[in-house]
Amino acid sequence: MLGVAVLVSAVLALTPTSSAQAGPVGDKCSTDPTAHAADVPSPEQFFGFPLGQGQPRILTTEEINNYLKAVGSASKRVVTGTMAHSVSGQELPYAIVSDQHHMVPGQLKKIADQVGSLRDPRSLKADKAARIAKDSPAIVWIAGNVHGGEKSGADAALRTLYELASGLSCDVAKRNDNLVTVIVPTQNPDGRDANRRQNNYGFDLNRDWFARTQPETDAKIEMLRKYPPQVFVDAHEMGGRQYFFPPNADPIHHEIADQPVNWINRIGAANGEGFGYNGACAPGVTTECYFNYSTYDLFYMGYGDTVPAAGFGAAGMTYEKGSASAVEDRVQQQFNTQWATTGWAADNKNEVLNGYYSIWRTAIEEGAAGTLQPNEVVQPTNTVQFPVPDIKIRSYFLLPDRQIGDVRRLVERLRDMDVEVYRLKNPVTVPSAKILGGRSAANLTVPKGAYWIPMNQPQKHWIQALIGENPYAPFPYFYDVSSWSNPLLMGVDTIYTGDELSPKVDLVKDIEGGIASSAPPKGSYSYPLDSAAASELTFKLLASGVPLSRDLTSGVVSLPAGALTPNTLDKLAKSLGVTVTGGSAAASGSPLRTPDVGLFAGTGISTTSGSYGEARYVLGNRWGLDLKPVTTADINDNTPAFTERTVVLVPDGSSSTGGLTATGQANLKQWVAAGGTYIGLRNEGTRVARAAGLTSTTEKPKPTGYQVIGSHFRVDVASDNPVALGRPLEDFQFNNGDPILNPSTTGRNVLTYPSDGRFWSNGYTVGSDALKGTAAIVDEPTGAGRAVLFAYNPLFRAYNENGIHLVANALLYQGGTPAAQQRTLRAEPSRSAAEQAEELPNLGGEWRPITIEVADADLARAQAVIEKYTDTAQTASASGSTYITIPNPDGLTADEHPYVRDLIRDLDGAGIPLRSVVA
Repeated sequence: MLGVAVLVSAVLALTPTSSAQAGPVGDKCSTDPTAHAADVPSPEQFFGFPLGQGQPRILTTEEINNYLKAVGSASKRVVTGTMAHSVSGQELPYAIVSDQHHMVPGQLKKIADQVGSLRDPRSLKADKAARIAKDSPAIVWIAGNVHGGEKSGADAALRTLYELASGLSCDVAKRNDNLVTVIVPTQNPDGRDANRRQNNYGFDLNRDWFARTQPETDAKIEMLRKYPPQVFVDAHEMGGRQYFFPPNADPIHHEIADQPVNWINRIGAANGEGFGYNGACAPGVTTECYFNYSTYDLFYMGYGDTVPAAGFGAAGMTYEKGSASAVEDRVQQQFNTQWATTGWAADNKNEVLNGYYSIWRTAIEEGAAGTLQPNEVVQPTNTVQFPVPDIKIRSYFLLPDRQIGDVRRLVERLRDMDVEVYRLKNPVTVPSAKILGGRSAANLTVPKGAYWIPMNQPQKHWIQALIGENPYAPFPYFYDVSSWSNPLLMGVDTIYTGDELSPKVDLVKDIEGGIASSAPPKGSYSYPLDSAAASELTFKLLASGVPLSRDLTSGVVSLPAGALTPNTLDKLAKSLGVTVTGGSAAASGSPLRTPDVGLFAGTGISTTSGSYGEARYVLGNRWGLDLKPVTTADINDNTPAFTERTVVLVPDGSSSTGGLTATGQANLKQWVAAGGTYIGLRNEGTRVARAAGLTSTTEKPKPTGYQVIGSHFRVDVASDNPVALGRPLEDFQFNNGDPILNPSTTGRNVLTYPSDGRFWSNGYTVGSDALKGTAAIVDEPTGAGRAVLFAYNPLFRAYNENGIHLVANALLYQGGTPAAQQRTLRAEPSRSAAEQAEELPNLGGEWRPITIEVADADLARAQAVIEKYTDTAQTASASGSTYITIPNPDGLTADEHPYVRDLIRDLDGAGIPLRSVVA
């Protein structure tokens, strides 16, 4: 077999030279690496230039799609199709390539089913698994362009497709004999066309994997279930000129099995052997070299490497090429790693498939014993700082006592990743129960109807990774958030235990909900508006013209029985997991009206990403609200685009005033006083309200060294306030380095952090005691209207159902404040924007700063490196650490920033240990 280096070198210079037809694996293969079937169009023939060799430009999405179809039509080794469609309706195409004997009708499905059967050792004996490992090809995925502007992985994937579809060499034959390769060139066609990282709703699709909120992600994971991978390549670009491939930076999530980690590291070594052409890593050309063990971790369960690894047992890998390199170098090097990866997978196919079976067998054994996998680190200089605690978890229970719609959504999220969920037929007593939120109980009775998730099943790793109370990071470096516990995000009461239990249960086979009991013609249907799911039902009913009323004490919504056919209501409610109950009493309560929402698109707000896009998706797409843009000029000039709205929502952003002049601030305050509802999210949302005199809250400076990296906190809830209707007295809130708000003296503090021993958080925090007694949501009345201020982003990635429900309450909060909640307003003089900015931290050029933590003893060496990149960094010391803050006016992540990734690399190269990086 030809070496990877020889083949890559030859492939990148080749043009088709052979007129032979692609034959089956049994045919004699060629020793000529340039031999290709003439009837399969090469990229050079199809596009007019060769990919990866003097490529003059990046391909369009249409060109990519057309090439896949052309190769699929020409080669018997290839089948093509469409997974689904993007937000804008574009196709999400794929190509599957293997030996043509594997592609005959029915055979490809048989292979996928056999590989899939390895994931459940309960119904597959070891000898049968060994035969499958010997006889069946493994499944490898090559996926590119999840970030729209990071394009070279898609172009390289077309080169990989061509080589596998038409190559006649023995090296190609071995790959196709041993592998089924699924190629998804672009995971984000809308972003590619717009040269934008995010999709059309402004979502980073490489953060959406566990939640699957976007159609591009959901379709991809459904196809992964159909063709479960043993190797998954996610091809990206980054700043600079270098190339990254694993081994990863620490931390690695502890529930990723040993086998994928081993494969990942070995594939990294194979990539290194196949790397280094066209100047890359040549003497004196180190800027084009590759690196490992830095920047890109394997921790957060929303990535295109962690989810394939934890959820599918694959060697999930992020590959990153520096976008400062020439197009041809980017495409070539992406192809090099793809080719080396498929070569390694083909060489080690039997071992991989046998190991794949062992992953799931071990998971079942660990689940039966209640064992969590220990933490580990892979970087040679690191040690485990935070071990997984010595606890046993054999079962989780999701309680059905409230927010049943969101409970069922979580059940479906688990089931959609092949987790087995059961429903209790009878109550069960748990001798030693742990309650999410840091509490315990003895002999706790779990009621009938609760959902039981036993750990002794193949998806044990995924269960713990998704719903565990804490991810137990071994090492304090975080590329993203430090917690994503789904029950805490959704406010679902959850219990876990190490007790051995055998409750009487039924397997959940479909989402539950719908009409539980019928109503007579003059009666009504009702449901508690206590969840994000019930909020969605409410807005969809309003959009259909159904008259709704809500009891302002209980939060229950009712509708006349004749307003909608029972079949239609049942179908809609069941699709959302909401139970609707019929009764003979007429509908009652305060009428609900569809709010006329203006979405602020002013100074400091990005309209293509982040908070603005999340609002467009949740309020517009899910709830069907007709969002109208409101600009800075609209408020400054008091135009109808602003004044005719009943609600204005100001997303998170970087400005303290939104660009509003003194007149604009006065206009905003007058509009609220006349009955408008202002909803402000996080930094800009709360600061614009303060600038306009809509709140008495002030922003508390963050103490030196303060870090809250995407963690959950217990909060106290003023559940009698309309913003909190349907919430419990204690709840959880997700904080991602949000501003700290001192409580209002003129309004209602709806969510507050406890100041006593009940204060609790998970994930990674430093100095979070500064939050004690502060406010997370404030309801501030002004005249006939109000400002509802969220210190955090309740729409974060559209997976914070807890916060989403509170936003729905705020939108439906119309008609004044109940007398029991009236507060005397304190007149405040209007202050200038400059005065406002002086009292607020992290504004202007330092919004969303990047902070690097080093030991005090390493400060001088670190400064020497940092001064090569910037002279605007600031330092502060606390408890033996120095925190170096780098201004980041555009709010970029570390890998998007023009120099931070290279800076981190140079600090590491200088032997300076980084205690944390927050970006």
